[in-house]
Amino acid sequence: MHLKSLSLVNFKNYEQVDISLSEKINCFVGENGVGKTNLLDAIHYLSLCKSNLNPVDSQNIKYEQEFLVVQGVFERRGKEENIYCGIRKQKKKQFKRNQKDYTKLSEHIGLIPLVMISPADAILINGGSEERRKFMNGVIAQYSRVYLENLIQYNRALSQRNSLLKDFAMTRSFDQGMLEVWDEQLIRYGEPIYKERVRFVNELLPVFNDFHAHVSGNREKVSLSYQAHLQGSGFRQGLKASMEKDRIVQYTTFGIHKDDLGMALEGYSLKKSGSQGQQKTFLVALKLAEFEFIRKLTEIPPILLLDDIFDKFDAGRVKHIVSLVAKNQFGQIFITDTNEQRLQGILKEIPANNRIFRITPETILEEMKA
Repeated sequence: MHLKSLSLVNFKNYEQVDISLSEKINCFVGENGVGKTNLLDAIHYLSLCKSNLNPVDSQNIKYEQEFLVVQGVFERRGKEENIYCGIRKQKKKQFKRNQKDYTKLSEHIGLIPLVMISPADAILINGGSEERRKFMNGVIAQYSRVYLENLIQYNRALSQRNSLLKDFAMTRSFDQGMLEVWDEQLIRYGEPIYKERVRFVNELLPVFNDFHAHVSGNREKVSLSYQAHLQGSGFRQGLKASMEKDRIVQYTTFGIHKDDLGMALEGYSLKKSGSQGQQKTFLVALKLAEFEFIRKLTEIPPILLLDDIFDKFDAGRVKHIVSLVAKNQFGQIFITDTNEQRLQGILKEIPANNRIFRITPETILEEMKA
């Protein structure tokens, strides 16, 4: 599977762009701030129905314009797929596959598998547990429609239960039966989510360890661990035990919405003990493991977006990463970099078709010969 062409209208800093792409490697070169990452973000939209950078759709419309369009033609399993995303201010986002509107955006997730590695991934280490849950949810949703539907239903039930707890506090009343109605919904949808997360982390771990050993040169010992309330208690028992606390704080304190993904280096918290380079190596290995995991389950190599990942890496680690993405299991790759000379050197290490685009404020996109 690969993206054959990309068209943008009023997307972020781009008024209009139409480019044809290599089925293997595409590189966007230019100074900071010219819009390299925005091109990757457009591809992210076409795959996951949202921006990787700004969750407010209307804020991705070019300044003083009323709408944006992102459109891509993909080749998937020997067939062309025309994917269209249109956003107007104060209007509902429109997504189409081959000129046909989706009833729900969730129907599109998984059609175009994608993995993005970027500096923004640092939030997986430095951010709260919700960021690591988002990571797990984002990966699993790309290969399991059932998981995504369970997650949507769980979040709806959670919102209703939390609203009910707030209503109880405001009215100084309490109806345990009403609360238990939503408890049953949390249990119904939360238990399969928990089981799928356990499976995901268990199967991801050896793949992650292999990639980390390769990228780091086998320098450090790392680990991932799934941390969940349900590991120590049944769902119904946990909700019942936390009921009084929930009444006081006015939200649900027990459940799979509180789970976390532990990240450790040499047995210690990666956030506290890892250097910037070690954290970056950990994240690259984690995202490459995500790629391999999705590829095996869907039998489609995801599109791989590498946004400025070679910055701050020493030459040895760059070489290890290049040798990995040059392997046959990797499909189409997009790379951004500010250093044209470094990028040319990287491409010499990858025996594959490539196209390089130089991006400047004046010319927007100007293709060079690699």
